Amino acid sequence: MKVKILIITACMLFGLNMHAQNRLVINADAGKEIISKHIYGHFSEHLGHCIYGGYWVGEDSPIPNTRGIRNDVVQALKDIQIPNLRWPGGCFADEYHWMDGIGQRDKRPKMVNTHWGGVTEDNSFGTHEFLDLCEQLGCEPYITGNLGSGSIEEMSKWVEYITFDGESPMANLRRQNGREQPWKVKFWGVGNENWGCGGNMTADFYADQYRRYATYCRNYGDNQLYKIACGSGGIDFDWTEILMKNAGYQMQGLSLHHYTVPNSWADKGSATQFSEADYFSTIEKTLVMDNFVSRHSAIMDIYDPMKRVGLIVDEWGTWYNVEPGTNPGFLFQQNTLRDAIVAGINLNIFNQHADRVKMANIAQTVNVLQAVILTDNEKMALTPTYWVYYLYKVHQDATLLPLSLTSDKYELNGKEIDAVSVSASKDATGKIHITLVNIDLNKAQSIETELRGVTVKKVSGKILTSDKINDCNSFEKPDTVGVKDFKDAKLAGDRLTVNLPAKSVVMLEIE
Repeated sequence: MKVKILIITACMLFGLNMHAQNRLVINADAGKEIISKHIYGHFSEHLGHCIYGGYWVGEDSPIPNTRGIRNDVVQALKDIQIPNLRWPGGCFADEYHWMDGIGQRDKRPKMVNTHWGGVTEDNSFGTHEFLDLCEQLGCEPYITGNLGSGSIEEMSKWVEYITFDGESPMANLRRQNGREQPWKVKFWGVGNENWGCGGNMTADFYADQYRRYATYCRNYGDNQLYKIACGSGGIDFDWTEILMKNAGYQMQGLSLHHYTVPNSWADKGSATQFSEADYFSTIEKTLVMDNFVSRHSAIMDIYDPMKRVGLIVDEWGTWYNVEPGTNPGFLFQQNTLRDAIVAGINLNIFNQHADRVKMANIAQTVNVLQAVILTDNEKMALTPTYWVYYLYKVHQDATLLPLSLTSDKYELNGKEIDAVSVSASKDATGKIHITLVNIDLNKAQSIETELRGVTVKKVSGKILTSDKINDCNSFEKPDTVGVKDFKDAKLAGDRLTVNLPAKSVVMLEIE
């Protein structure tokens, strides 16, 4: 009995909560790795209403625009400090011929978008329009070239058209089309999903093709390309082995794709009508990302121990059945608090692997899959996932802080997963930011945090949550799920106590 009293007394003296199952230690003076801002990148494909109606409305549209690009979408993306944008695909990239998308719009040839809905693509949004969009956003373009159905000459000339500042047929054609100075385009994908929609190639065949194509993707002037090879679709670790062994010396990045599909590819489940079991399955499928990143990184470490080649997770996010009554090929789905939880978990994972993960691109920015923005003619809604990016932008180019977490468990039907996901960083001004996700659908989580190596004076925070896990923002009710001030974090010396409500995402700022 005396021992028990002594333990209770010690806990009271040191401000520890005996009932809290979550313990977090942050080494605030030990960070070395920088969280690349490009982890917070986005992906926009010629798919559904992502480009047309999402970004592009044309210069004659009554919707306010700048040279045909919607002003409201641009401003919303600038507010979350979008660092890069991947285009034109996706599967579309390996059937896209860039010269069809330059010159006078009314004279550009049309094509059939065979991957996404069989609709006619009129090519009114092409290279100039995309790079104008990136300039308006203040972000870096990431272009994926056509290896699947294109030629080495075609890809080589595209690089020259965009980036060469001298006298050449392609540079002169660019000038003829209204752009005197070249653009700076660093990120260049050499094909997309070439194991599948990009040509159904074997890893050995693609590695040979990658070396050929990459050889002719030239560096012009001071524009140095960061060449990204097509990587695995998740579980194919042999693909990563073969690519790193046979072509690793010729690449700066290797991609990884993984989508969170709650049920099966045949029936992915509803975006808005789901049970707790569906929710639990969604989180389980999301947490696989940590295993994928770890295992692919371990293979890359064998051939690249200095971590020169970045792991580029340039397609990730939730994938459900399309909304009833919409074109199945347009991949339009609603976005709920569940998606915000998924986004918070993934971004925390990428942050924690900042030594190898150098870019990530959520699929997709507007109106497709796990979109951050939805539009309908002149109307626009910001999704719960958008607000996660709003909260997490504090991590961009900040120093990752090492941490250890002992988490309570979220249990359902005999299964259990960690209830809490977390990452932490220190920015250039010395402020510490901690992003926390309470995955548990029903139970609040109390977290006792020790901040080592730093003296702090105050804490503030923001929270994203809602009454129901399937709450979403519609055009009629755009503010159902949004960010509010968070007050339930208390400092006492180097100890921080945080009480996370169920199903919430929280960002703390500590000074």
